[in-house]
Amino acid sequence: MPAPHPLDAPTVRVWCRLALQALGRAREEIDAINVYPVADGDTGTNLYLTVESAAEALEAAPGTDLAETLRAMSYGALIGARGNSGTILAQLLRGMTRVLADGGPLAHALREAADSAYAAVAHPVEGTMLTVARAAAAGASGDAPATVARTAYEAARGALADTPGQLEALGRAGVVDAGGRGLVAVLGALADALAGQEPALPEVVGPVIPFGCAPDGDPHVVPGGPAYEVIYLLEAADSAVPALRGTLDDLGDSLVVVGGDGLWNVHVHVDDVGAAVEAGIEAGRPYRIKVTHFGDQVRAAPDEAPRGERVLRAVVAVVRGHGLADLCAGAGAVVVATGAELPDAIRRAHAREVVLLPNDATLRETAATAADHARSEGVRVALIPTRSAVQGIAALAVHEPARRFDEDVVAMTSAAGATRYAELAVAERESWTSAGICQAGDILGLIDGDVAVIGGNLVETGTIVLDRMLAAGGEMVTLVLGAGAPDDLTERLEAHVRDGYLAVDTVVYSGGEPGCPLLIGVE
Repeated sequence: MPAPHPLDAPTVRVWCRLALQALGRAREEIDAINVYPVADGDTGTNLYLTVESAAEALEAAPGTDLAETLRAMSYGALIGARGNSGTILAQLLRGMTRVLADGGPLAHALREAADSAYAAVAHPVEGTMLTVARAAAAGASGDAPATVARTAYEAARGALADTPGQLEALGRAGVVDAGGRGLVAVLGALADALAGQEPALPEVVGPVIPFGCAPDGDPHVVPGGPAYEVIYLLEAADSAVPALRGTLDDLGDSLVVVGGDGLWNVHVHVDDVGAAVEAGIEAGRPYRIKVTHFGDQVRAAPDEAPRGERVLRAVVAVVRGHGLADLCAGAGAVVVATGAELPDAIRRAHAREVVLLPNDATLRETAATAADHARSEGVRVALIPTRSAVQGIAALAVHEPARRFDEDVVAMTSAAGATRYAELAVAERESWTSAGICQAGDILGLIDGDVAVIGGNLVETGTIVLDRMLAAGGEMVTLVLGAGAPDDLTERLEAHVRDGYLAVDTVVYSGGEPGCPLLIGVE
């Protein structure tokens, strides 16, 4: 009989390898019983890909230090987490790492893992892999790590068998929880690694039924619920996450936010993909954005408008100034000059899908109201909360009507969010600003909506604003000349960028916006 192994770095590597093998063998079975929270048949695949990412991180981080090995495995799972189950598994590994990396016992690590996973899920539901994780922690006993792991595994198996009686969707389908089934495989791999044994795939607990069918063979469909799964990595301060959780919780369900120390993995099911991504942009920097549509459900289009046939998709943008209007219209947008015109513009677009670009922070609520009204009429609407016309230009630059709606919205939202914006304005009176006291006639340089520079002329102020914005990096500068501004303003600022920032390109437009000499965008 093989001798038990200590819980050290080599054993962690064996655990990860055996877990990947076990999930690889069970993947199709787990996919087949996936009916909760959405019957999309991918839980086994998501768990496998999550552990595969952990294994790749371990390969890239050779070493024999237990803490470093655990952190590499946890980090790999976090950045590669897929789906609801994969995201929860990443948090379970992170919770275990917090304890084991500091020399804590395995039983304590299992309890910390379960507690942190429950905390990461906005609305924990019993009968899921959370229940299985907590049961494993509660059942862990003994002194040696191998004994603790084996008792935790057996307790998890027992809890898995009980899940159909805890969750109506599972009982109705006659299956155990798919995520819990995957977690049992991972815990079994841990027990095998510590015991020094080759993995033995645990027997299937409960009936396995082909995905999409109930026990009587009738189609099994989970009714209702949001249409999209949105996942992204997020670089954000820990202090920004509570507000993010609140925003996403209002937008949809199945919310899981895991991570810490500035890096998070965000998972949520929503109807409004753009709003979910925008919430991440407001909290920090989202990337590796992945959107999955649940099935082929398409909202029925409203009755045909009395004039003409409906087009598939339209972009409606609020812009001021004839030059900007011509530019946006040329990019395919329906253009209006005020927020009050949005409802009528949406109707005139005769589109089944509409993207709104308010291009002004003060129009967010107006645009949201117009979007809600259009949705009540059966139009599918995504509001991208652009705060400046330069963000709208960036969004339109990546707009592709032939793409799927959710993919187009994600691309446009990402482009807008990656564009910092500024403007030059003329002070009308003496007043206090965030940059000090200004006098009537002073030139104000506003960056991201706040006064950052008070200058004596447009070129001087524009130069300072550009230098401050480009200090944080950038590849493209957009200059939009307003009505009444001197023609050489953009030429002199373009020359400043060309001479001082060799790797930065500049594009210039004549916007014609009244009351705003210059708009600046930096991407």
